[in-house]
Amino acid sequence: MIQTEQHRPEIVIGLVATPPDHPARVAARLRAELADRLAERVDADVRWTVREGWGDVAPRRDGGAEALLDDLARRRTEEAWDVAICLTDLPLHTVRMPLVAQTSAQRRAAMVSLPALGLRQLQAVRAVVPDLVSRVLTDAADQRVPPAGWAPAELASRVTAVHRVDGEGDAGELRYIASRLTGRVRLLIGMVRANRPGRALLGLSKLLVGAFGTAAFALTTNTIWQMGDALGGLRLTVIMLLGLTALVAWLIIAHDLWEKPDQQTPAELARMFNWGTTLTLTLATAVSYVVLFVGTALAAALLIDTSVLEQTLQRPARATDYLTLAWIISSLATVGGAIGSGLEDEETVRAAAYGYHPEPDGWHDEKDR
Repeated sequence: MIQTEQHRPEIVIGLVATPPDHPARVAARLRAELADRLAERVDADVRWTVREGWGDVAPRRDGGAEALLDDLARRRTEEAWDVAICLTDLPLHTVRMPLVAQTSAQRRAAMVSLPALGLRQLQAVRAVVPDLVSRVLTDAADQRVPPAGWAPAELASRVTAVHRVDGEGDAGELRYIASRLTGRVRLLIGMVRANRPGRALLGLSKLLVGAFGTAAFALTTNTIWQMGDALGGLRLTVIMLLGLTALVAWLIIAHDLWEKPDQQTPAELARMFNWGTTLTLTLATAVSYVVLFVGTALAAALLIDTSVLEQTLQRPARATDYLTLAWIISSLATVGGAIGSGLEDEETVRAAAYGYHPEPDGWHDEKDR
């Protein structure tokens, strides 16, 4: 017998994003479909209501998952939610392995570390959150839904990021843990994904303009043409890597993007933040380099006549000579781009730092509406 809408029990799920940057975007997309997924995966005879909100702009760094769950439990009580779920971009660890998720039946709350899910975070969250809600309600002995018909360890077979489950199963305190090696690799990839390298790339527009200016000047210098012809592929590769490394180092030092351990930031967390920042900037500068290389190669082909290049090189010119010319000029121009990066807006550049969270914009807490 199908229950009427008025007689169906209601369960309210609070979906909290902290900090309200990348996690908020994932939460907003998840909320639109979470009620349907809960009806499909947990119980179709329940009216699932999903609320959303955010936590502090920057979550407490020194407390790990326990601090997040404590904050989440207080928020759940204040808002009268039945279960609270937290999505965070904070990289968390337990027993020196990446922590993917954690549930607490006593607090009726669960948290998910988005970076630990790797590259396809939204798809993974869609799969894991309904199971976490089911597990919390089952472990809390909520009579409105049937008990979950699966053991906690089975989540590892449904979510690639989860390697094993640890914790006090009888007390409903469970930790879903990634593997030591592939889990760390996935965590770093997920951190770069959460850090939005496209934003860092767009934010370094003046760097790219400065590099193009340096490249345009170098194109008119036939000494550079001769240097490119004289240097072999190995030396050109070394010059390129040195230029990119110097640029990333300059960005980090000039804009104070390096996290230092302190009372609020444990050494391991600061190390992960610095890895995330370095990899994000490396990816952004590498893409900038490719754009610069392609632009320089096209400009060289348009501006430098083959006869002029042959006269300078004193041999027949080949298409690869234009690519070699673009290669050395792009490598040298990245140094000039570093000067341009000093003119960038400080707020724009600092957005590339993993531990930096700007004031939220465009996403609001429901309780403030």
